[in-house]
Amino acid sequence: MAANSFGLQRNGLAAYVLFSTSRWMRFKDKVCLITGGSSGIGRATSLQLAAEGGKVAILSRTAQEGNAVVDEISKAGGEAVFIKTDVGIPSDIQAAVNTIMGKWQRIDILVNNAAIMTFKPLVELSVEEWDMVMAVNLRSVFLFSKYCLPHMKQGAIVNVSSVHAHDTTANVIPYAASKGAMEAFTRGMSREYDSDQVRINNVAPGAVDTPMLWSNPNVINGTEKVTGTIGKPEDIAAAICFLASEEARYINGTTLVADGGRLNTL
Repeated sequence: MAANSFGLQRNGLAAYVLFSTSRWMRFKDKVCLITGGSSGIGRATSLQLAAEGGKVAILSRTAQEGNAVVDEISKAGGEAVFIKTDVGIPSDIQAAVNTIMGKWQRIDILVNNAAIMTFKPLVELSVEEWDMVMAVNLRSVFLFSKYCLPHMKQGAIVNVSSVHAHDTTANVIPYAASKGAMEAFTRGMSREYDSDQVRINNVAPGAVDTPMLWSNPNVINGTEKVTGTIGKPEDIAAAICFLASEEARYINGTTLVADGGRLNTL
């Protein structure tokens, strides 16, 4: 039986997951666009989408990391392309969508994953810092949805929110506000599109073992306590891929919290 294999990292060990072309190919021949797809949660999601038959467009500002993911997918028999994109720049977003349409002529899955954070008290934030967080974390979700939806006859959009949309800490107000607004945006969009057309949902991760977590100054100085279960990028990728798949065909306009129970202790 033919199968594709992709090396996925979990608990520091290489776990090779086999996806049969006849049994477990939820995204076979579907065109999947993922922002921030070169590292962390984005990388894990890119690998899983490709492993399950998807044609993956990896969007990121980092060419070296993005091309490395494409190489990994290609060597395992998958199909992927890297498109250098700054999601904070509207013209980059439109150009990326045009590139994907030129290559594959449609878009089936959109994963809005790219995000940035600031770590300052509100009164110390500049207007430029506030605007940049909103541009990357929220405006890009609007623009990718706007430009992709005309090309999505059926499909799914999955936005990566955060537990910070529900319970947050000091000095990350723009990030928390952008994720809360993302969830409201998703609820609104779900009223415009029936679930048998294009579904839109969120995944809200908790603490996940990524560079964004461990470089967070609030975590480093102890302001934000990281206790309990810390997720792996593959855990969030699994939730994203579930919501993007036909298995979630009756789920629309909601947020799946994938945090290992962290909100219960905040």
